[in-house]
Amino acid sequence: MKFLDVRTDFAFKKVFGSEHSKSKLISFLNAIIYSDRPHKIKDLTIVDPYTIPIMKGIKDTYVDVKAILDDDTKVIIEMQVLNHKGFEKRILYNAAKNYSIQLNKKDDYILLNPVIALSIVDFVMFEDIDKVVTNFKLLEKTEFINYSDDIELIFVELPKFKKELEEVENIKDQWIYFVKNAGSLEYIPNNIDKEIKDALESVNEAIMTPEELEAQYKRREFISIQKLALLKADEDGFQKGLTRGLEKGLQQGLEQGLEKGLEQGLEKGLEQGKLEGEKQKAFEIAKVLLSLGDDIAKISRATGLSYSEIEKII
Repeated sequence: MKFLDVRTDFAFKKVFGSEHSKSKLISFLNAIIYSDRPHKIKDLTIVDPYTIPIMKGIKDTYVDVKAILDDDTKVIIEMQVLNHKGFEKRILYNAAKNYSIQLNKKDDYILLNPVIALSIVDFVMFEDIDKVVTNFKLLEKTEFINYSDDIELIFVELPKFKKELEEVENIKDQWIYFVKNAGSLEYIPNNIDKEIKDALESVNEAIMTPEELEAQYKRREFISIQKLALLKADEDGFQKGLTRGLEKGLQQGLEQGLEKGLEQGLEKGLEQGKLEGEKQKAFEIAKVLLSLGDDIAKISRATGLSYSEIEKII
């Protein structure tokens, strides 16, 4: 048996965002969000359920599902396969935007309901900790007094999950294992929860049409190409900037003709090289985003480049 990679848009939406996803999404969110909390989701409504068999276009590198829980909490579940500059800010912005748009001009603030932004990422975000699932909310800096639970950010970093199937300990482990490894499984395991078995059945390639399979292969290929392009842009941009900075530093030291001046020049060159490397990296990433059709405003937010700098690239 072969299964679709759940980290791609069609499979992710099919499992968690279709008209038949309610029970699977309830199980998934209870496992990830409420595994250590008294509240458990009994019901939810999927916002704009996904019914189109194949998504149009392949330019986006993320896909999201929105749901309203039985206590009116809004949850935004996002699968992000590529890391890019400004990703953390976009998550916070989307959570804040979904929180604020609940009110009309004359509505009272007490009508605001909590928003949870749950991001499943296929890269490491927080290198200093080993936790797979991290939760963020508003707290007092030194006393850790809780200000509000109305906006919560939750991240699931798939690369940090190292367990094999026989090592999974609970339903949370099972769901994370499923999202990370569904595309490489060859059978439906017996020792997993019923909802996860149903999720695997829903992405079984045997029930897909040739058109759906072709679309998924193209999507997976597109994501692989973009990962390689961003890695190359990162490496090439930093290397070019560092080389130019070192050349300038050496030239400055030679012109001064003193050993001290040369040392200072090298130090300044390294510093300037790092800065120019970061700048060049931003230029290279901007080129990739331009090739994907992103607009100047979005690219500026993602890279930190000015509009005029992006227009020069164009």
